[in-house]
Amino acid sequence: MRTFFLNAGALATLLLGGAGCVRQQFFQPDARLDAAAPLPAAADSVRRVTAGRQYARHGGLYNALVGRHHRPSWAAPVSAPVFAMSTAKPGGLQAGKVGGGFNSTSLNLTGADGRAYVIRTVDKDPIRATPMAVRGTFLVNVLRDNVSSTNPYAALLVPPMARAAGVPHSSPQLFYVRPDDPTFQTDSLGHFRGQLAYLEEKVAQAPQLPTPAAVVNSTKAFGSVFDSPARRFDQPALLRARLLDAWLGDWDRHAGQWSWAVDAPTAGGFAPIRPLPKDRDMVIYRLDDGVLGWLIGHVAIRHWVSFGPRYKSPVAQLSNGEYLDRRALNQLTRADFQATARDLQRRLPDSVLQRAVRRLPPAVYALEGPRTLAAFQARRDHLPALAETFYRNLARQPRIAGTNQAERFEIHRYADSTVVAVYRAAGTDRGSLLYQRAFLAKETRRIQLEGLGGDDVFMEENHSSKAQARPRIRIYGGVGTDEFRAATGHAGIRFAQEAAPAKGAFDKVPEE
Repeated sequence: MRTFFLNAGALATLLLGGAGCVRQQFFQPDARLDAAAPLPAAADSVRRVTAGRQYARHGGLYNALVGRHHRPSWAAPVSAPVFAMSTAKPGGLQAGKVGGGFNSTSLNLTGADGRAYVIRTVDKDPIRATPMAVRGTFLVNVLRDNVSSTNPYAALLVPPMARAAGVPHSSPQLFYVRPDDPTFQTDSLGHFRGQLAYLEEKVAQAPQLPTPAAVVNSTKAFGSVFDSPARRFDQPALLRARLLDAWLGDWDRHAGQWSWAVDAPTAGGFAPIRPLPKDRDMVIYRLDDGVLGWLIGHVAIRHWVSFGPRYKSPVAQLSNGEYLDRRALNQLTRADFQATARDLQRRLPDSVLQRAVRRLPPAVYALEGPRTLAAFQARRDHLPALAETFYRNLARQPRIAGTNQAERFEIHRYADSTVVAVYRAAGTDRGSLLYQRAFLAKETRRIQLEGLGGDDVFMEENHSSKAQARPRIRIYGGVGTDEFRAATGHAGIRFAQEAAPAKGAFDKVPEE
């Protein structure tokens, strides 16, 4: 199979450019199909524009090998309003700093009412994600062409469905940026000129929820939770958002794809941190409809999971958020997962799905609408099975972290389960309880406890002569002077003073 993969890659190289060098004129020069005719200065909308017709210039052999993906949608003619800083939002917009991740270029904007917005290109250029050594080679062509696996209008589908599901969302608006728009004349904003772009709120909105005291990125959210036991992730809200991610087929949920609402403290003194998802470019992703695309998605990069009526490799699809999921969904039970899945089924009737899919531009709906609707319906019907798979994966190896203050971790072993409780160091009364959950031996293989900072105490007690050494316990004390106490032996437990390995840490946020 490896030889075939390399041969397929070589053939794809020839089809992509032949000369072995990056194609200098890869992108469409202008989204308008009639770009030769000047756009009147007073034009407020354009017809017959494409998101990226360069992706549809290949023939049948190429599509069979690499994949047809969403190429027809990128080349489909659509209509869009013309972007203008003075009229895009009431009172106009003011430009801020240039940002973007590894693929998109974005510009931060501020409305007259002080609200933050961002405008970003619909088409992507992943050249910034490639090492300098290969930026002049055909590999850049390969990565650029892979953008056709995304649907350029997928983000338009999400707002009605997220709103119905009870998950915060932005409301992107599609615009055409004039080639002569003075806002985009610098080299850093050159990708905008003559192209389609999305304008959206920088922070996902949730009108039914209270206004947060602050909105922070993932690095600050985890830092806040680790610093103080008063900060807690809203685990039910995160579970709802993550099941929606999976249902939408959105596998790209790394740290930079979230903001977090920090609420005011509750009566119990805890300040919930709620998830605010953003960046829905990978919804209804399609990669595996060609030989090479199938090999990439099923063998090489398994979390690039294609959208369809079935959940293909759900654990792989959710793996980008594994660090977050294991630590911020660790208190929820199987019943919680099932109840949330059934609630989502109820909230997402056919009427909501039909309204959402109809948000695709007419020419794109003709290409993708019916099959997309049918896939969403089938995936909705299997949400409880997805939730079960998700739960079992997380229950197998949960992570339970303390904070940078002193805590007391108690491990109580019974014949069929292990109960973990975490208290403030001052005592073990209910008022000082920070965490408690029973893990079943038939579900959980290993529990990882992370003390982080402070002088922590870890205690283990057996409550049954039949208590098993499963699940295994791995304890990482972290910074501080930590202590491990075991009254009746400690089979299956390993204690280490050092900090837990940072594998997959959810704290690297791309600059915005």
